[in-house]
Amino acid sequence: MFDRLFEKDVAIAGMGQSEVGRPSSKSAMRLTVDACLEAIADAGLERSAIDGVACWPGDNNNGDSFSPVGPNALKSALGLNVNWYGGGYEGPGPLAGVINGAMAIAAGLCRHVLVFRTITESSARAKNKAASALTNKTVGRDTSYFWQWYTPFNVLSAINFMAMYAQRHFHDYGTKPEQLAQIALTCRRNAMLNPKAVFRSPMTIDDYFGSRMISSPLRMLDCDVHCDASTALVLSRIDAAKDGPNPPIRIEAIGAALDQPWSWDQISLTGMVAHDVGRMMWSRTDLKPADVGSAQLYDGFSILTMIWLEALGLCPRGESGPFVEGGKRIARDGELPLNTNGGQLSGGRTHGLGYVHEACLQLWGRGKERQIASHHAAVVAAGGGPLGGSLLLVKD
Repeated sequence: MFDRLFEKDVAIAGMGQSEVGRPSSKSAMRLTVDACLEAIADAGLERSAIDGVACWPGDNNNGDSFSPVGPNALKSALGLNVNWYGGGYEGPGPLAGVINGAMAIAAGLCRHVLVFRTITESSARAKNKAASALTNKTVGRDTSYFWQWYTPFNVLSAINFMAMYAQRHFHDYGTKPEQLAQIALTCRRNAMLNPKAVFRSPMTIDDYFGSRMISSPLRMLDCDVHCDASTALVLSRIDAAKDGPNPPIRIEAIGAALDQPWSWDQISLTGMVAHDVGRMMWSRTDLKPADVGSAQLYDGFSILTMIWLEALGLCPRGESGPFVEGGKRIARDGELPLNTNGGQLSGGRTHGLGYVHEACLQLWGRGKERQIASHHAAVVAAGGGPLGGSLLLVKD
C-alpha cells in the first residue's frame, strides 16, 4: 500500500504527567510545564534538544478549559527554539498531536518533538457547571460551528449522542447493562492502585446500578471524570531514541482514517469511525490483534470502550458485551488488561494522551502496584463518534 510507513521511523523516548487534580490549585501553564519538563528529563534530554512541539487542539481554543495552553504559549514559556510546531482541532481526535509530531520527524523537520495535552475542565466547572455543555458551543465564536445544528433538538451534552450509540448497540447485538457495567467496574479496580486517580474508593455492581440515569441507558458512572492535568511525551527519531535512557517504544502503526461524515448523528451508530481507524492501523503492520498485551481505550463514556474493542479487532463486532462480561478477560491479570490506570471513568479525563502515558508506563515496567505481565505490544485509541485515532506501540 505504501513504499514506506512514516511511523516506523519514530519512537517514544520519554513521558511526563503533572498532578491530576479535581480541581488543581496550579495554573494550566504550571501543569503543562511540570509535565513537559518531566518528559524531557525522562528522555534524557535538555530543553535545547527539543526542535518540535505538537498538541491537540492547540491555540485555536487557547484560554478555554478544553485547551488552556497551546504550542505558542508553551514554546514561549519553555524558551524553545524549534524547526516546526503545530496544533489545530482538525484531525483524528486527541491523538492528532502524536500523529502530527511523528510526521514532522519522518519528514526530516525535527529530531525530538514534545507532544502535550492539557485540560482544566474541573476548574472551569467549579465556576460554571455548564462549562463543558454543548449549549456553550452555540454562542459567540462557535455560532457557525456544527454544534448549532444539535442543541435545538435538545442535544445538550455529548452523552445524548453516546446514549444513542449505546441504545443501538443494545438493540442490534443484545448488549446488556450488566455487561456495560464491567467497563466502569474494571476501571475503578485499576484506579484504586493509581495514586493519581480521581476516584479510588471501591465500586460494586450495586453502586453502578444505583447511580443516576443521565441519558438512557447511560448512568453517571458511565461518564468520565473532569479533572485538571497535563500529559507530555517526547517523540524521537529511532536512531536518536536509542541513545536515551529508556528502551525506545516504537510507533509500529497508526490509525487515522475517517471515511464517514464529520457529524455525530450521520455516522454508523454501532461502529463510529473507529472501524475505519482500526482497518487502517492493522493494514500498516504484520502484527495481529492477538499480539496485543494491553489496551488503553477511550472511555469518555463506557460504550465507546466497547465499540473500540470491536473496531480494533480485539473481539468480534457485536460481541464486546460477552467479551467483557464478568470482567475477567479485561482485568489486570486477564487476557487483555484494559485501561490499567483507571481510564477516564475513574482515573480522570486526561483526554487522549493519558492513555499513551499509561501504555508506555506498562511497557517500561513502571506500573508498580498495577503493573501487568510483561508484554511487547500495546494498543491505544482515543476519540468517539466522527473522530478518532489509534496507535500500536511496540517495545522490542
